[in-house]
Amino acid sequence: MKRRRGFVPEQGCLQAWAAENQALVERWRAVRCSGPGGVAVREVRQQREGFGDLLLRMQGLPAALPTLPLELTVLYNSLLCTVGASESAIKEKGAGIHQGLLRVLEALGARGQDLSTEELWQKVLQEVTVEELQAPLHQLGVLQAAWWLAASRLGSTAGLIRLLSNAEDPGRACCSKGENELLSLLKAWRVPAETASLPLIQSTKDLKEILCTATAFLQGLQELEAGNLPTALSLLQEAAGGFCSKKVLAQIYTCLGCCAQRMGKLQTALQHLKRALQVDFQCLPALSHVAAVYHELGETEVELRTLALLYEALEKNAPVASSSTPHLLIQTELLVHTPALASLLRPCHPSEVKYLLARRCLQDGRVADAVEHYLDLLALLQEGLQQQVPLDGGSPLPRIPEVFLEAASALEQAGRHQDAITLCEEVISRTTDLIPRVLRVEERLQQPECPSPGTGLSQQKESLCCLAWRAAGYLHQGWAWANLGENKEAIIQFSRCLADLLRVQIYGSGVEPTESLLPEVEVFQKIRLLSLIGRGMQFLELGRHKEALLDFQHSLQISPGDPRVVPYLVEALWKLDRKPEAAAQWQKLSSRSPPEEERQGR
Repeated sequence: MKRRRGFVPEQGCLQAWAAENQALVERWRAVRCSGPGGVAVREVRQQREGFGDLLLRMQGLPAALPTLPLELTVLYNSLLCTVGASESAIKEKGAGIHQGLLRVLEALGARGQDLSTEELWQKVLQEVTVEELQAPLHQLGVLQAAWWLAASRLGSTAGLIRLLSNAEDPGRACCSKGENELLSLLKAWRVPAETASLPLIQSTKDLKEILCTATAFLQGLQELEAGNLPTALSLLQEAAGGFCSKKVLAQIYTCLGCCAQRMGKLQTALQHLKRALQVDFQCLPALSHVAAVYHELGETEVELRTLALLYEALEKNAPVASSSTPHLLIQTELLVHTPALASLLRPCHPSEVKYLLARRCLQDGRVADAVEHYLDLLALLQEGLQQQVPLDGGSPLPRIPEVFLEAASALEQAGRHQDAITLCEEVISRTTDLIPRVLRVEERLQQPECPSPGTGLSQQKESLCCLAWRAAGYLHQGWAWANLGENKEAIIQFSRCLADLLRVQIYGSGVEPTESLLPEVEVFQKIRLLSLIGRGMQFLELGRHKEALLDFQHSLQISPGDPRVVPYLVEALWKLDRKPEAAAQWQKLSSRSPPEEERQGR
């Protein structure tokens, strides 16, 4: 090994720097558990400035072996304070570590400016034989592992720990390239203990334990996302027994609950989710998942109570108290922030929960409760709270016109027909200017390239949605007027609905009939069917039997043999004195359809 011959600071200078590092560490230890969290954050920033100034002075001189242990220790403390003062620092590339490694090579008379960080670590660990540098390099290695783990660079992390541990490949052959190799390497890694002369603001032993927990958590999330549920469950259980804050522990139990739910172990899922709430009652995503499990179990009453409790908690909007440990500058939550975790812990919004309450009540036949929830939801939407809901595709809240139409349906079922008409009029008036005169669409699904927002395809889809919403609005109004006994007004609305659907020109795409219809085309067919049935019923009541017969015949062209249509068709034929045809249709219906289906007028 070539030793660099250069400037070596005097012993007094080294002692002064060491004393300054000691003083900064002792100051941090004195204040880390005193006062509120804000005081700790201010202190971290002051510590960062102190260690940064000391490091700047040390690195302003040529690198020398006698000063490297202290310099690398100061670098370790400085980087920890940088992360503690700004959590985004962990997402950066770790230029400070890279510079520290270059300083080691400089002191050894070697070069490495053109090397990557991985290559630099390999060269440094090959060159260094000085015992005094082993502990500082392991300290820096723990930090490097944290940086790479936060970036999900598991392979780089495993390679570094293998180098630091001098692990032999034959002994690890059973792990090969598997992700569990990293966890086993971390557990076997013997990190040198902190020395009194070179104190640290966060021990490498604590940081190693955090790395183990974060690794198990991260790998568990990856396996969960990949669908390897038993492996995910095992890793998440490993993480739950690790070193972390209450906040992270609650998140791990939430993920365990979601994993068990996907495995079909619903009672186990409930146990994990309830454990998450016991650990951290502010982990509201766990409460949301509890409601989902009860929904899957079919326990509607408990599901509704859970959703009501979740809504109440969200309404209070209490500030989330930090459950982290203030003296740990790098914690598990800084290292694990994957899209999978963000999806599982996606925060709920009051409008979403209120919508779930409304929809569940309507589905369960609790019409009065559903109406109350829908009206509350509409009030929230009018206040603009829906803008807080992220448009990430994970929200249960549909588009606002659909919410209005669902609310109108609930009002109809509650007998509040005039209110339903008013809500539908709101939908109709707001979509009218967004619908072109003619829409030409293919009947069946194709597989086009992914369209970008603003392209013709997305604009056409939006126009189709607007047309479907307005047609559904007319449909609801038709039924509402019919229930009010206003047959002529009902016919007008049903006719407007059918006229709207004539704007869509559907042409075939030459595909096999087994392929799926475009979703909007299916919706249009259902709306048209229900409008024809509704208008035909009004014609029957007004004695306009020929017109009623035409509507029912057109209905059967859309849905042949539909048991909702045939009874009315039979009645129209009978009234027109076409009794043999009526009898034949009735006989077909009686031999094919259960009696209760005949009463599905809508």
